[in-house]
Amino acid sequence: MIFPCFKLPYFEVKNEWELTSIIEEMHEQMSGYKRMRREHQATLMKLEEKCKVEMETHKAALDKEYDNLLNNFTRELERLGAKHQQDLERRAKQTAAAEKKLHKEITLKQENDRKLFDSTRKKEYKANKERWKRELSMDESTPKRQRDLTLQSQKDNLKQHEAQEEQRMIQAQKQFVELEMRKFKRRRMILLHGLEDQLLRDELSKKQQQLEQAHAMLLKHHEKTQELEYRQQKSVHQLREEQINKQHDTELHNQKDYMERITKELLRKHALELRQQPKSLKQKELQIRKQFRETCKTQTKQYKRYKAQVLQTTPKEQQKEVIKQLKEEKHRKLTLLGEQYEQSIADMFQSQSYKLDESQVIECQRTNEQLEYELDMLTAYQNKNKKQAQEQRDRERRELENRVSVRRGLLENKMDAELQQFNLERAERLRMKHEKHAKELEAFDNESIALGFSTLSLTEVSRETYPDEEGSLSGSMISLAHSNSSTSFPAGSL
Repeated sequence: MIFPCFKLPYFEVKNEWELTSIIEEMHEQMSGYKRMRREHQATLMKLEEKCKVEMETHKAALDKEYDNLLNNFTRELERLGAKHQQDLERRAKQTAAAEKKLHKEITLKQENDRKLFDSTRKKEYKANKERWKRELSMDESTPKRQRDLTLQSQKDNLKQHEAQEEQRMIQAQKQFVELEMRKFKRRRMILLHGLEDQLLRDELSKKQQQLEQAHAMLLKHHEKTQELEYRQQKSVHQLREEQINKQHDTELHNQKDYMERITKELLRKHALELRQQPKSLKQKELQIRKQFRETCKTQTKQYKRYKAQVLQTTPKEQQKEVIKQLKEEKHRKLTLLGEQYEQSIADMFQSQSYKLDESQVIECQRTNEQLEYELDMLTAYQNKNKKQAQEQRDRERRELENRVSVRRGLLENKMDAELQQFNLERAERLRMKHEKHAKELEAFDNESIALGFSTLSLTEVSRETYPDEEGSLSGSMISLAHSNSSTSFPAGSL
C-alpha cells in the first residue's frame, strides 16, 4: 500500500536538518504501520487459536456426552435383558409349579373318585349279594347246590364287570390326565409366546426410544456446534473489522497530520519569503542607485568636456550665458535621469511583489489540489479495502452456512437410514419370533397328534377350572365321571 503522507514536501527543502527530520518521521510512521499490522496479526492468531481450542473442547464434551448416553443405553438394555430373563425364568418356575400342582390335584381328585368308586362298588356288591340271596332263597324248586353255583356265578360276573369298570376308569383317568396336561402345556406355551412377544416389543420399544433420544441429542449437538461456529466467526469478523477501522483511522489521522504539516510548512516558507523580500529589494535598489550615480558621474565628465569645447568656440562675453544654459541643461537631464531611475525602482518593487504573491497562490493551489487528490486516493483505497473485506466476510458466512447445511443434511440422512434400518430389523425380529412360535406350536400339536390327541380336543376349553398365571389352584373342582354300578347290569339280568 502507498501512503501519501510518506512523500516529501512539494516545495524545496533547503535545510538539511529539516529533510532529515522529515525522513525520520516517515520511517517512524512506517514502523508504526508495521507494528500495528504485527499486533493485529498476533491478536487475530490468538483469537483463532482460542476459537480452535474452544471448538476442540466443545467437540470433546459433546463426544463424551454422546458416549455416556450410549453407555447408559447399553446398561439399560443389559438391565432390561436381565429383567426379561428373570421374567422368563419366573414364568418357567411358575409353569413347572403350576403343572406339578395341577397334576397333583388331578391325581388327588382321581384317587378320591376311585375311593368313592370302591366304596360305592362294595356297597352295591353287598346289596346285590343280599338281593341275589333273597331271590334265590325264594326259589325253593332249585336245588341248593345249583343256587349256590348261580350265586357264585353272579358274584364272579359282578366282580369281573367291576374289575373291567375299574380298569376302564383308570384308563379314562390316565387319558384325562394326559389330555389336561397337554392342554395345560399348550395353553402355557401360548402364554409364554405372548410373554416373549411382549418382552420383545418392550425391548424394541426401548431401543426405538433410545434411538430417538440419540437422534435428539445429535440434533441438539448440531445446533450447539452451529451456534458456536457462528459466534466464533462473528467474533473473528468483528475483530477484523475493528482492526481495519483502526488501521483506516490511523491512516486518515496520519494523512491529515501530513496535510496539516505540509500546509504549515508552505505557510512558513511563504512567510519566510515575505520576510526575505525587503532585503532582496533593498539590494536591487542599491544596485540601481549605484548604477544611477555611475551614470551621473559619466554625464558630469561628458558635460565638462562638452563645456570646454563650447567655451573654446564661444566669445568671452557670451561664456557666462552659455555656462548658465549648460548648467540648466545638465540639471534638467540629471533630474530626468533621476526620475527614470526612481521609476525603475518603483516598478521593480511593484513587479517583484506581484510575482511573489502570484507564485505563492499558485503554489498553494497546486499543493492543496495534490493533497486533496492524495486524500481522495486514500479514501478510495480504504473504501475498496472495506468492500473487499465485507465481501470476504459475506463469502465466509455463506461458506459456513453451506457447511452447516450440508452437515445437517448428512446428519438427517444418517438418522433416516438408522431409523429405516431399525424398522427393518424390528420387522425381521418380530417375523422370526412369530415363525419360531408358530413352529413350536406346530411341533407341539404334531407331537400331541402322535400321542393320540386331536388338535380340536387340545383347543377346547376345559370344563374344569385350572390355575392361571399365578398358579393358584384353590377352589379347583376336578372330578371324573365314573360309572354307576347300579346301572352296570341291565334290568332283569338276574
